[in-house]
Amino acid sequence: MMGEGGFKKKSKVSSDIPSSSLADMAFLLLIFFMVSTTFPKERPRRLDFPEADATQKLEDNRRDIMHIYLERDGSIFINDRLTPIEGVAPIVHDQYIKTQQRLVTVLKADREVPYHFVDAIQEELSAAGAVRLTFYTNLAQRVRRERR
Repeated sequence: MMGEGGFKKKSKVSSDIPSSSLADMAFLLLIFFMVSTTFPKERPRRLDFPEADATQKLEDNRRDIMHIYLERDGSIFINDRLTPIEGVAPIVHDQYIKTQQRLVTVLKADREVPYHFVDAIQEELSAAGAVRLTFYTNLAQRVRRERR
């Protein structure tokens, strides 16, 4: 039977929440967070760096720079991985070839490291053919000197 004015009465509005698009939204959020999140390449090391009278900033491409960390006890870290001294040359040599011989090795050593550890790393770098080696120094002192 027809209601007033010849129109049928509309059904009641549903109070259910449509869940068909929730999975799509969850995947979009997941993709957004995966794309926008950055992960640090290396874990920061607590080293007391040496000071130098003359320093300069390294202007090379970031992909052509390899950081080697040398701690007081002689532990060597390359790409956040503990590396034995005899493992330095193969790793550096592979990277040296990948960068078409533009690799700059930055040695970040604690100021209290005995020199024979530094010398051993220099020997390994020489064996790997990496001829461009720089020593990282205390940034705070360098900034103070540049402000003068």
